[in-house]
Amino acid sequence: MPVQNHTDETVETSWVKIIAKYRNPSKSRSWWQLANTFIPYVILWFLMIESLSVSYWLTLLLILPAAGLLIRLFIIFHDCGHGSFFKSKRLSDTVGYLLGILAFTPYQRWHHAHLIHHRTAGNLDKRGVGDVWTLTVKEYQELPKKKQFYYWVYRNPVIMFGIGAGLLFLFANRFTRKDFTRKERTSVYLTNLGILVLATVLSLTIGWKAYLLIQLPVMYIAAVAGVYMFYVQHQFDDVHWDNDMNWDFKTVALQGSSFFKLPKVLQWFTGNIGFHHIHHLSFKIPNYYLEACHKENEIFSRTRPITLFQSFRTLRLRLWNEESRQLVSFKFLRQRVLSAG
Repeated sequence: MPVQNHTDETVETSWVKIIAKYRNPSKSRSWWQLANTFIPYVILWFLMIESLSVSYWLTLLLILPAAGLLIRLFIIFHDCGHGSFFKSKRLSDTVGYLLGILAFTPYQRWHHAHLIHHRTAGNLDKRGVGDVWTLTVKEYQELPKKKQFYYWVYRNPVIMFGIGAGLLFLFANRFTRKDFTRKERTSVYLTNLGILVLATVLSLTIGWKAYLLIQLPVMYIAAVAGVYMFYVQHQFDDVHWDNDMNWDFKTVALQGSSFFKLPKVLQWFTGNIGFHHIHHLSFKIPNYYLEACHKENEIFSRTRPITLFQSFRTLRLRLWNEESRQLVSFKFLRQRVLSAG
């Protein structure tokens, strides 16, 4: 959970120095990470195709690491959009677009929303773009019963992760909206075309049923895990959010983003993004430097981690309580209503 206050001038200065040390991507490390993720992903696809003739249970076992590698590819896609994976913007965009096809995510559209998220994370007056829909207690109570039910359904973990995650990547990402820029619309069209071409080639090669038996579960598991990761990164006990007048970038980065401490294997598959407090302090730090930045600087030693087991407790959180300045559950709201009545 979040780091304590760091407001003195010495700490403020040290943040800038710390960030500068880790901001430059390494060409060799970037290419190596891309290779040790993409090549195994392709190999697993070949093995999954072969396993279909043996047993679909064997295929399902292979689908798990394949989904993990797809998450890792998405983190590289994510870093490309931030310009933190390669120094060349052209190379970053090219790799990003191609990985976006594998991850069913339009590159320019997703990163436009994601950059807004970085500029507004933890800002109660600028919620709504690139984040998890969260109402305050007052906002929820002022809604008509029908819209309260809709929000209740949306915030249900089964709906948010079990259904919503898959719908987001498989369907929602396929469409444009009126407020999209020309570049965003183009990225959606190109990604859809890339998915269609890849799906057609694979279907003609191995059969459309075989393609769907592999692609759908790989995509679904990766989507659920990815959305859950994003949720835990900004929805946890003692998270720091504030209104626009008092919003402070560094405070929100360190106290409004979690340190999600995962087992080493899961940390590898998720590209170190669990060090999300560091990422929000500077999105120009490549994912492979996030852990080193955290461990090598005493300033971050006061950051309390959220473990995988502890993260499940965050699923009860639903609303922002303006009075206590923390996320609360629907149960809390019901108890308050009963006590008031």
